[in-house]
Amino acid sequence: MKDPAFLFYPGDWLGGTLGMSFEEKGAYIDLLMLQFNRGHMTEHMIGQTVGQLWGQISFKFKQDNKGLWYNERLDIEKEKRQRYSESRRNNISGANQHTKKAVKKRGHMTKHMEDENKNENKDIIEVYWDKWKKYKKDEFNFKYKSDVSEQAAKTELLNLSGSNVETAIKIIEQSIANGWKGFFKLKNVDKNERNNENKRDVANFYATKYGSNSPNGN
Repeated sequence: MKDPAFLFYPGDWLGGTLGMSFEEKGAYIDLLMLQFNRGHMTEHMIGQTVGQLWGQISFKFKQDNKGLWYNERLDIEKEKRQRYSESRRNNISGANQHTKKAVKKRGHMTKHMEDENKNENKDIIEVYWDKWKKYKKDEFNFKYKSDVSEQAAKTELLNLSGSNVETAIKIIEQSIANGWKGFFKLKNVDKNERNNENKRDVANFYATKYGSNSPNGN
């Protein structure tokens, strides 16, 4: 059965459509709905839906290897939702390990929520990991030789991100955007850390010399 929904993030929408006219925003959301219901789109489908407005919003879409147009973020959200739905169905059917154990109601609900969060985070990472593997194959004709080598790469990503899902995703996107073959710490994070260290050094200097964080005692 087709999933009737996908997650929508208002903050991301507002940031991603900043500077668009109301007509362009309407055309953009119409194409997202078309893609959600019909899959990747032909230029004819797009033309029938938004007409000449396509020229103003085409930068939001990419072409696949068949020449069909799609919004990458929507594809990711659809896949993430599908994995989440499958996980929920497995929970109901008793296919997941934690549903086979009898526990107290409160303990069960707490553990269930924790497991759902872990599963969702895992699903999010897997979606972006699949994107990383496709990028490596398309750009460098590279494929991990074994599960061991792939797991080692995942461990490297885990260490660089401090086990933070959002950071891990940003590291993957940073490497793809820069055409890198491997993972590196986030540039902006390193810069912020240096800025914070400089601020701490200045504060410590004034605290030592003036007994406060500034020469004015403020």
